[in-house]
Amino acid sequence: MSETLRVVLADDEALIRTAIEAVLRPATDIALIAQAADGRAAVDLVLRHRPDVALLDIQMPVMDGLAALQEIRRLTPAVRVLVLTTFGEDAYVARALDAGAAGFLLKESAGDELAYAVRAAAAGNAYLSPKVTRQVLDRLPVATARPEEDLAKVGLLSDRETEVLVLLAQGLSNAEIGRQLFVSEGTVKTHLYRVFAKLQCDNRVQAAMLAQRAGLLDDPRRG
Repeated sequence: MSETLRVVLADDEALIRTAIEAVLRPATDIALIAQAADGRAAVDLVLRHRPDVALLDIQMPVMDGLAALQEIRRLTPAVRVLVLTTFGEDAYVARALDAGAAGFLLKESAGDELAYAVRAAAAGNAYLSPKVTRQVLDRLPVATARPEEDLAKVGLLSDRETEVLVLLAQGLSNAEIGRQLFVSEGTVKTHLYRVFAKLQCDNRVQAAMLAQRAGLLDDPRRG
């Protein structure tokens, strides 16, 4: 991975591409090197430029984002792919993750979240928008079992880490968690780093699902 992260963007709406370009411009370690208006062109640009990260819209002409994702993962597996979507398209989340997406976030995400997601993906980590995490969890069947392994992992968390995990599973962003707990966003990120490590989770959805299975959403004091 180069020092400056090279990004290819694909979205069929010119205004969206312009907005994302403006959002990423202040991030001096991220360079938007090429843009496409359809999935086929996105695949071609990725093959030509071999970026660190590709940002793909789902609904595009010629080839949709999910098909483009599959092609990119097949032809250039080293390129990490983040899928962009609008609120309410959560039915695509599982398909995108199954196809190898490194993350899933809303187009209306704040600039710092988009830049963070690009950096996380390029580093080999998964990233899911907090709102997407809540949507995914809402679509899952309510867990009836509480596996001993999940309870053992939750038992490793401190009281504050448990509070952070519960708020994450409720769909709050890092900034919202910070306001709820009266701590800085940086402190929340530190807690989440420890939570993910102790739970052996790669992203917010995995951590939220574990919290649900362990019964923390019924009663945060359990575990």
